[in-house]
Amino acid sequence: MIRIQTDDFDVGQELKKISSVDNSIGAVCSFVGLVRDFSGPRDNEGEDDKISSMTLEHYPGMTEKQLAKIEEDARSRWELSDVLIIHRIGRLEPKDQIVLVMTASMHRDAAFDAARFIMDFLKTEAPFWKKEETGSGSKWVEAKSSDAGNSKGWEK
Repeated sequence: MIRIQTDDFDVGQELKKISSVDNSIGAVCSFVGLVRDFSGPRDNEGEDDKISSMTLEHYPGMTEKQLAKIEEDARSRWELSDVLIIHRIGRLEPKDQIVLVMTASMHRDAAFDAARFIMDFLKTEAPFWKKEETGSGSKWVEAKSSDAGNSKGWEK
């Protein structure tokens, strides 16, 4: 299941839902991404660079289609009972939840690997844009080369 939403999510509720899909589930792996109050290496940040908020935008229709492709790719690689991807949009503040990825499987290796795979490709392939607000103004967040490297590691 894929959800793009402005509202927060309850990890506990989502865990109960995904765990109840079928009785063969032996593992659920989850990843929750949070808004940090800094960007980049922490020791290089001054008070003016502290993030006061982040605004996330997406390309409606295309975002859901790309997330569905990422989910389909994960399901083709691992035997998964269920997958959940929730990504928030709109204005968020430090410590707010941004993203939840949950994968359910009979075995933990599949759940762990699939969750990491989904996050790696979500960071590089899904059309989301982030703008950070700091004391010195606002700026769009650039893609990290390390994220691209992580997704290349999954090539077959």
